[in-house]
Amino acid sequence: MRLTTLRLAAICAAVLVPATVLIAQDQPPADPAPAPVEEQLDPNPSGETPEPTAAERAAAPRDPLEIYADLNLFGEIFDRIRAEYVDPPDEQELIRAAIQGMLTSLDPHSGYLPPADYDEMREDTSGQFGGLGVEIIMEEDLIKVVSPIDETPAARAGIMANDLIYEIDGQPVQGMTQDEAVEKMRGPVGTDVTITVLREGVTDPIEFKLTRGIISMRAVRWSMEGGAEEGEGDIAVLRLSRFSEQAFVGIERAIEDIYKARDDVAPKGIILDLRNNPGGLVDQSVYVADAFLNRGAVVLTRGRSESESARYDAAPDPLDAKIADVPLVVLINGGSASASEIVAGALQDHKRATLVGTRSFGKGSVQSIISLGPDGAMRLTTARYYTPNNRSIQALGITPDIEVRQVVPEEFQGRDEIIGEAGLEGHITIEGQEEASVGSSVYVPADKAEDTQLQYAIRLIKGEETDPAYPAKAE
Repeated sequence: MRLTTLRLAAICAAVLVPATVLIAQDQPPADPAPAPVEEQLDPNPSGETPEPTAAERAAAPRDPLEIYADLNLFGEIFDRIRAEYVDPPDEQELIRAAIQGMLTSLDPHSGYLPPADYDEMREDTSGQFGGLGVEIIMEEDLIKVVSPIDETPAARAGIMANDLIYEIDGQPVQGMTQDEAVEKMRGPVGTDVTITVLREGVTDPIEFKLTRGIISMRAVRWSMEGGAEEGEGDIAVLRLSRFSEQAFVGIERAIEDIYKARDDVAPKGIILDLRNNPGGLVDQSVYVADAFLNRGAVVLTRGRSESESARYDAAPDPLDAKIADVPLVVLINGGSASASEIVAGALQDHKRATLVGTRSFGKGSVQSIISLGPDGAMRLTTARYYTPNNRSIQALGITPDIEVRQVVPEEFQGRDEIIGEAGLEGHITIEGQEEASVGSSVYVPADKAEDTQLQYAIRLIKGEETDPAYPAKAE
């Protein structure tokens, strides 16, 4: 098929366009009061029509017939591949690859999501999946349970921290990767899976038959720091790993739990750790910022259409009232992107928080996920976002109020830094705006005692370090 129907539709559309519209597009309006002849300057004395510049050609609307001629070319190439390629190709994969190429040519964040990838993305952003409810790590070719998640099938069945998962549905775990083991434990809600574990002090393996349930991934972890021992003190550290649908709920519950554990006594300070948080849902970034703000803009979005341009505001609520007088420090680094930058930028512009760490990633665009029904979805960049002070951080990032670098082990030096958005091929540019040209570290040590940025933030809140940027004071 050579897209004959489309070509015919294009011709009909061209014929049906009112002549007055075509004239208005092709000719400038007449000057109602022409200047005297002697005062006019002829910019083109030769009378020849000048060639349009590249910018003029790009800005001018194309003739629909030209567009459909290009689509006809696509059809011709597609037919030649089907007829002459050395092996019979998968036509569906060819078309999906073409769609992917079209979208990825726009910018690094637009793309096509086949049905399986779309399902995975929805699971990721919802923060929920069908599974057992165990947090695990690989240890000596076995899966070690770090902890069962409260009120999940694993916790109710009696699986304990430090249990070693030996078999899943009778298949030995040894030789599997962690991802493969996770894939086997996840599945549709209501289906069964049998887990065999080895437990210290128990001679024989223990077998559990579990029914998969809805598991909410924990987006927020918290601890109290600043005391003599790790996990003790009066400074609350909230680690937000990504902006899934569980983000704001996680922040809200963490603050409630902190106050409950301290008999309703406010912490001396709060540290919100957004390092290496890749972002997620824009609405969750607004909710999280609103948890610490009682008024004002959180983020501004500007797109090609009015529907993509909006202003999102914070509003007073019991949560931000509860922590209004608690000093706030936000940790960012080169891996803090997108929704993380929305939150950090809003709290910085409103002078609600002091930002500590290194420059953020610099992703200042918003993507819409557009469902294509059974064919998956497309991810399309539809807007740029700006901080409350009208700053675009696209390809530039957010600069912390206090720059603190990590002490990077020798084996990671030179490999711990990324340029960020500015280093991505085809990234969106903003005329007249500078871009990042040097890297920003993404290294965060596993040991909190060696975490230079975290320890600096703790000392800042305790008063052992001083800086004019802390505490942040709204004007």
